[in-house]
Amino acid sequence: MGTLLYNGTVFTMEAEGKTTEAVYIENGKIVEVGLSKSLEKKWAETASEMKNLNGAFVYPGFVDSHLHLIAHGQKLLKLDLSESTKQEALAQLNDLTDEEEEWIEALGWNEHNDPNHEQLTSLDLNQISQERPIFVMRICRHAAIVNQTVLDLAGIDRYTKDPVGGRIERDDNGNPNGILHDAAVHHVQSLMPPMSKAQVKKALQVAVEDCYRHGLTGGHSEDLHYYNGLMETLDIYHEVVQEESPFRAHLLIHHEELDAYDQSPYVGKQELTPYIELGTLKIFADGALGGRTAALSMPYHDEPSTSGLLIHTQFALNDLVHKARERNLGVAIHVIGDQALDMSLQALEQNGQTNRRDRLIHVQVARKDLLERMKKLPLIVDVQPHFVVSDFPWVEDRLGKERMPYAFAWKTLLQASIPCAGGSDAPIEPVEPLKGMHAAVFRKNDQGVYNESEALTPYEAVSLFTTGSAYAIGREKTRGQIKPGYDADLTILDQNLFTLNEKVFEEAQVLATIINGYTVFEKGGRER
Repeated sequence: MGTLLYNGTVFTMEAEGKTTEAVYIENGKIVEVGLSKSLEKKWAETASEMKNLNGAFVYPGFVDSHLHLIAHGQKLLKLDLSESTKQEALAQLNDLTDEEEEWIEALGWNEHNDPNHEQLTSLDLNQISQERPIFVMRICRHAAIVNQTVLDLAGIDRYTKDPVGGRIERDDNGNPNGILHDAAVHHVQSLMPPMSKAQVKKALQVAVEDCYRHGLTGGHSEDLHYYNGLMETLDIYHEVVQEESPFRAHLLIHHEELDAYDQSPYVGKQELTPYIELGTLKIFADGALGGRTAALSMPYHDEPSTSGLLIHTQFALNDLVHKARERNLGVAIHVIGDQALDMSLQALEQNGQTNRRDRLIHVQVARKDLLERMKKLPLIVDVQPHFVVSDFPWVEDRLGKERMPYAFAWKTLLQASIPCAGGSDAPIEPVEPLKGMHAAVFRKNDQGVYNESEALTPYEAVSLFTTGSAYAIGREKTRGQIKPGYDADLTILDQNLFTLNEKVFEEAQVLATIINGYTVFEKGGRER
């Protein structure tokens, strides 16, 4: 007994422009695709459900190739400052003083949303409270702002040296101003009350439900370090992601969880359940452009005193890749600046390959010579198109005109035959894949259009979130296309995305999300 979807436009993604009208699904797999009349005649007596699509448009299930799923749920549950000015942020933080939580905490602060681009500092947060700790995560999640109470708890004063892989910002007198980067943030986080298992579970549930509404059938997530370790987080995934609430969760292994991985029952395993699988080893090579911690080969254009921040030495980075190879694991390296990219390529070149595909995540700043080296390696680049919307035009000030031709240059990567997958980096950017596709095609925000020569075609943009995401994890023979034998993961919209009509991407609505043949979301109908 199966399900027949008919009378629609089905984009198989086998090739650009290839469409059909109907899909027959059985036991979570696509059995046949073809013309409506033909499939209706063939499967009418077998199908337990016949669903008229009424002209809707069917795509392979959209998959986010890089996000932080539990953190996305946290963002939905906690105070989110990602759209706030400084004045609004302080007012919202002040409202939290009425709550009983030990720490006052918020996420998503972005100074570029303030008309004057004013930073938050400890002086601002001290006015809200000097008794309770206040922690505000910057939108990039590579920086945070804390009050004096937190600085005191963390033992950070004018004499504290920057930690390895981190930075403590200081005022003109040399005193910490409350703005911390990378390893300094991690030190503070180690002092915060850990989320309970129930809180983490709730965040994951909320995140998965939100993904359904936006047409996502899966995501490649980096969660297995921040929520009481690899094993407890995997336990939570097993409790949440199952037959009754399916989601294709591909989970990266944070490099600091290698010992826990070695002691777990999952060594050498990839597919843990039909919905949960372990991926490659996640490594951070540098920070982010927003806080000027992305590692550049030349100083920042708007702050010549710094070239960014490297998380590891070349030796340490090589060693981490070597450790992955010893376990037959690929690597997924967070790399934003060109110096970090150079070092990551060296580590890959020196350690050989494995049968698990390597990824470079972000690659926001490259160079021609690095592109040539990338072409020689069997790697995938995870891109986040919505960064164009969020980062321009201020990123041009960070980098200067000379670096812009190889910055956010995703068309150049594709033209060099470097496979790319598409994600959001949620909660840093919106989890909606349609917004990511729109950014990839039109490369614009309300202030202008940026590097238009790097704009993707609609087919290339949709491919990032379908065939690209499948290829990144070696699932190109079972996911990412609509063809017999493939997983029955589908995203159904009311619009044809394969046009250059900008309104289509802005106005498209998700009509249904189907995972393993099971409808997890239906507009105007059942929401799980």
